[in-house]
Amino acid sequence: MTSVQDNIKGKVAIVTGASSGLGESTARHLAARGAKVVLAARRTDRLDKVVAEIREAGGEAIAVATDVSKRADLDSLAAATVEAFGRIDVLVNNAGVMPLSPLEKLRVDEWDRTIDVNIKGVLYGIAAVLPRMQAQGSGHIVNVASIAGLKVFTPIGTVYSATKHAVRAISEGLRVEVGNSGVRVTIVSPGAVESELKFGSSDAESAAGVKAFYEANQIPADSVARAVVYAVEQPADVDINEVVLRPVSQEF
Repeated sequence: MTSVQDNIKGKVAIVTGASSGLGESTARHLAARGAKVVLAARRTDRLDKVVAEIREAGGEAIAVATDVSKRADLDSLAAATVEAFGRIDVLVNNAGVMPLSPLEKLRVDEWDRTIDVNIKGVLYGIAAVLPRMQAQGSGHIVNVASIAGLKVFTPIGTVYSATKHAVRAISEGLRVEVGNSGVRVTIVSPGAVESELKFGSSDAESAAGVKAFYEANQIPADSVARAVVYAVEQPADVDINEVVLRPVSQEF
């Protein structure tokens, strides 16, 4: 009898934002379960280090320099994955930014960047892998949203919340559209998790508040990695549509 753990072995998984935090931990967990992992991010030095450590532990991994706000980069990422491993079974759309500030501060450039990475980056990832997954009759797209996609993070996270609400809407629409083709879709919505997200605010007052909030509540990045693994390891006819996880102490 095949265990659920065997459902990950041999799968080819792309993880964006894999140079640190949630993405790095997810890539390591998938590799430890036998997946062939493609780590994507902008910081190639960090990616190369993680890839080397995965290989030293007996796993298979490559690194591909990727800026998810550029569609061409996602297309190149998908092509590099197919060239290296022959197929794409899983995409973890994890890359994200969280520059927080009240709307009245008018940090419009930061709004643009948040939309480019958190919404367009997810869509570009979907566009890069979906035709291949549909053609092979299987695949799994895991989109990392946020607790802020369930409740608006006011007064400093309105734009960030808007992007994560969008990720949830995109994910649910995609699930309905592609389920009959054998492609699974999962939304993972974490609360305060140890990552570099909390350092993304240029507004000093907002940055201080976020730092204090995370220090009081945050849980390790592998909390999210385990949730992703749980969704991916299910049998092909089971789709874990949404996982919401937060620290026990977190009220928001």
